[in-house]
Amino acid sequence: MAVNFEEDIIKQRQEFHMTVFCQCFSPCGKYLVAANNFGKIAVFSLVSALSPDVIEDNRRPILSFEGSKGAIYTLLSTSKFLICGGEGEIRAWNWSDIYKKTPKVAWSLSNSSSVRFDEPETNCLLYNEKDNTLFSGCGDNNVYMWDLESGTCKGTLSGHTDYIHCLTSRNNGQEVISGSEDGSVRIWDSRRTSEAMHVVEPYKHEECCRPNQGKWIGCLAVDSSDDWLVCGGGPSLTSWHMRSLSPTITFPTPDVCHNHVMFYEDMVSGH
Repeated sequence: MAVNFEEDIIKQRQEFHMTVFCQCFSPCGKYLVAANNFGKIAVFSLVSALSPDVIEDNRRPILSFEGSKGAIYTLLSTSKFLICGGEGEIRAWNWSDIYKKTPKVAWSLSNSSSVRFDEPETNCLLYNEKDNTLFSGCGDNNVYMWDLESGTCKGTLSGHTDYIHCLTSRNNGQEVISGSEDGSVRIWDSRRTSEAMHVVEPYKHEECCRPNQGKWIGCLAVDSSDDWLVCGGGPSLTSWHMRSLSPTITFPTPDVCHNHVMFYEDMVSGH
């Protein structure tokens, strides 16, 4: 009896102090997945939650399971896997198992080594389907490249001086772009592990700098033509021409710091 009471108290406290850090959609588009600071993953049915005659129970998760022992900061959906990263190892589940409500870890990746006792948190993930490579942006200022065929780390992109917030790619995944707390956007050749090809520092440009908001970069997106990059965070949300690496349009969002941005047709959406 005392054990059940203690579990109820812990559950109530977690509900009061829960933070959802990330979400993504299933490949079929019928489900929304969210993860929180307690390492829990919840799957919601959009068909049920958005139906005209919806009831409260339809808005609750249809499946909930433990994704990590610590906080989950990023979720990534591929055609086959749901992948999460945060405190601890990167884990993946087959969507086919999730659809059947029998999730089990399909594979995991760990950054721990014999020379380092702690494992850096994973803040963002990027997948290149062409060569089956997963990129993870981490709290130790590095971007790791994982060969998912072998489950091994095949390279490290180093150069940032603070932790990585976001990742995107262009040229069919040949170039990886990272945004960091250090205020820089770095463009890498994903086929090499040398220094970044280009470095952009939006906070140094008068058009988009906002000293009162900081210099960190929280979001990145590249349009379908690979000609335009949008980034924001401390600096204003700004469009950059990729060939000249110069700012072109600064979007008027005073006192708003963006953590997510995307291109939709000829529009830019951020929040």
